[in-house]
Amino acid sequence: MPKKFEIRRLSRSLNRHQRIAVAGVATLGAAALAFSAVPSNADTTTQDTAASTAKVEYSTKPIKDVKADVTDQLAGADLKAQAAKKAAAEKAAAKKAAAQKKAAAAAAAKKKAEAARKAKEAASRSAKRATVKKAVTKTYANNLDGWIKQSLDIMKSKGIPGSYNGLYRNIMRESSGNPNAINGWDINAINGIPSKGLLQVIPPTFSAYHVAGTSWNIYNPVANITAAANYAADKYGSIDNVNSAY
Repeated sequence: MPKKFEIRRLSRSLNRHQRIAVAGVATLGAAALAFSAVPSNADTTTQDTAASTAKVEYSTKPIKDVKADVTDQLAGADLKAQAAKKAAAEKAAAKKAAAQKKAAAAAAAKKKAEAARKAKEAASRSAKRATVKKAVTKTYANNLDGWIKQSLDIMKSKGIPGSYNGLYRNIMRESSGNPNAINGWDINAINGIPSKGLLQVIPPTFSAYHVAGTSWNIYNPVANITAAANYAADKYGSIDNVNSAY
């Protein structure tokens, strides 16, 4: 008969109490087996476990070297930050100063250019005025009034005294206002040097007292009047002081 069959048969033949007893024995066997498997240093493991659960103590004393190193690092970083800040401020100040200098130079150049422009404009205006003044030539009437007025302007520019009335009065007495008048009967005519022109001037006197800028023609009204007035100023102080033949 097979063994398995015998076991099943035996199992069926056991009552409840017997089954409990068998289970207890199996349990005790397993426990014994477990304890027998524990290593010989089990006591050491237990002690290690106990030691591992013991309270860990911490030191409250400061670590001086580490703290000093950190302080030094912080101080160095602060110094670097201050140096960088100072360098940035100096750079900004230099940049500002350069900008101000550039602005001042630009303003000075602008001012100089403006002064040069004004000076140029003033010179241009002055030249223009001079040109206009030169272009505007005073004109005189081609008659006795015009001749006297032109002679007076020349006399004034040369410092020769005389008035319109003094000239007119002597002209009317000497030639009646005729610029081509000539005296052919007085002593001068007898001597071969007759008096000529508005103020009856002899040729030697005309040549000696001729005024620069006027004609050398003794019959020219303006030249004749101006030379005679110059002679009268030298001999009598002014043509105004002449009231007769001179």
